Amino acid sequence: MEQNERHRHASSFGVAAAAYAEHRPDYAAAAVRWALAPAPGRRVLDLGAGTGKLTATLVALGLDVTAVEPDPAMLAQLRRTQPDVRARPGSAETIPLPAASVDAVVAGNALHWFDMAVAGPEIARVLAPGGVLAGLWNVVDDRVGWVAGLARAAGSAVIGPRDTPTGWRAETAGLLRGTDGFGEPERAEFPHGQRRTADSLVAALTTRAGVLVMPEPERADTLRRIRAFLAGAPETADGEFTLPMLTCGLRWVIGDHRG
Repeated sequence: MEQNERHRHASSFGVAAAAYAEHRPDYAAAAVRWALAPAPGRRVLDLGAGTGKLTATLVALGLDVTAVEPDPAMLAQLRRTQPDVRARPGSAETIPLPAASVDAVVAGNALHWFDMAVAGPEIARVLAPGGVLAGLWNVVDDRVGWVAGLARAAGSAVIGPRDTPTGWRAETAGLLRGTDGFGEPERAEFPHGQRRTADSLVAALTTRAGVLVMPEPERADTLRRIRAFLAGAPETADGEFTLPMLTCGLRWVIGDHRG
């Protein structure tokens, strides 16, 4: 994605902050525990924290959490749902924390939006020696037949390559490559799922960047197509169902980058 277009997508979420908080999934707890297992302490920065979906899991695990989010509307939602968390405005490129002040930096469905040429050194700066950087992504499991059909009906602007397991592996292959202190990451994938109805699944999909930036006629046509698919698929046509997902993770353990 071209730089200006990437920025337009990355900055689109604020207009849907309330819907994002209500309808986006949480993260598999096993994935979060895996991400943080090598961390030398309990101080965790949730970077690009959005409305606090990942923040809530970190808090539930008893960690000392700071959340940083650039979008004012998303940050306001986070502060409403997690009033006891230190939540600060800022970005991956300008992290408002001192050097070596956290043991882990985690990013939920956010690492791909960062300008890694700038964010990589910033993340290394705030990490203590031996600290962990982890990215987590929720993807739909298109190995399940009806989920693959949904992805086709929705189109790549809604469920793109990075939103499926195979595409996620390819799309994240080069993250932080060539950035000092970051070698090849460890990878892991964890089963996950979200209870949905057809209406709530459509509501969740409307919070995706590709939908948020669509011209209205295209958006309306896309959502009609998704609703028609869900109404016609036996797995989703009547009442509640589970959307099969995976929480996919990348994990880097950082040495003493300060020399």
